[in-house]
Amino acid sequence: MTDPKTPRDPDVCVITCALTGVLANRSQCEGIPYTPAEIGEEARRAYEAGAAAVHIHARNDDGSPTFSPEVFRRIKEEVRKRSPVLLNWSTGTSMDDVTDQCTYVRESPPEVAALNMGTMNYSKYSEKRKAFVFDMIFPNTYEKIMKLLTAMNEVGVKPELECFDTGHTHGCWPLIDMGILRPPLQYSFIVNVLGGIPPLVESLQLQTKIMHPGSEWEVIGISHGHWRMLATAIVLGGNIRTGLEDHLYLPTGKMAKSNAEMVEVAARMVRDVGRRPATVEEARAILNLPRVM
Repeated sequence: MTDPKTPRDPDVCVITCALTGVLANRSQCEGIPYTPAEIGEEARRAYEAGAAAVHIHARNDDGSPTFSPEVFRRIKEEVRKRSPVLLNWSTGTSMDDVTDQCTYVRESPPEVAALNMGTMNYSKYSEKRKAFVFDMIFPNTYEKIMKLLTAMNEVGVKPELECFDTGHTHGCWPLIDMGILRPPLQYSFIVNVLGGIPPLVESLQLQTKIMHPGSEWEVIGISHGHWRMLATAIVLGGNIRTGLEDHLYLPTGKMAKSNAEMVEVAARMVRDVGRRPATVEEARAILNLPRVM
């Protein structure tokens, strides 16, 4: 681990790229990778464009989602042979059983793993159709969170605390009090998911006031408003996440052809306000990650 007392350079911004997601497919965007080799290539391109980390949901070769530990093993292998980019596994599931998630975290440990911090309505509404596109509950009890966190702690994986609302951020404190969640912490504030916090400057300002002192944070802007929320986080001193999981379009309104195109825009935005994208080694230090995984 790095020394958490080392001063943080405020001009450095960690860019993460969410390569795949779980809902979108190639009928919506041709650039979404499916196979481990395709994901490895997209990770390399994102890294070369300025991303220090990649967030990954596994897919079967036909594009359907999977939690197979074997697929995660193959993805790690394909990414590692192409670039030194930091790995961040998704662990999110609507199921209570997280056996597969714990298995691939233990057997194919990334540097970071996403940890959803609370239960919520998770929905999408179409104003044009006047109907819900989907409407579900995303359950994340403390029991479920602690199972995943225990697996992460056992192999030295950093939990990325995914907080869709202020209650998720505030609700971290019992886990800190128990000693199972260990500062310094890394938060991701997801905005613009129906059921979660809205995409406003004030949303991020409130979240950063609630979070545990001395923590790192990034914004994840879903769909419309993605680029405005990234700009907000850059100005407020946070880190950012982009990629085809979060949004399919460039600021021009043109659909992105690849994750690298999204990262190129994000990196330019970082530079345009006088900050710069973190290297992999700088991201390790900022996020207090192990040296080798």
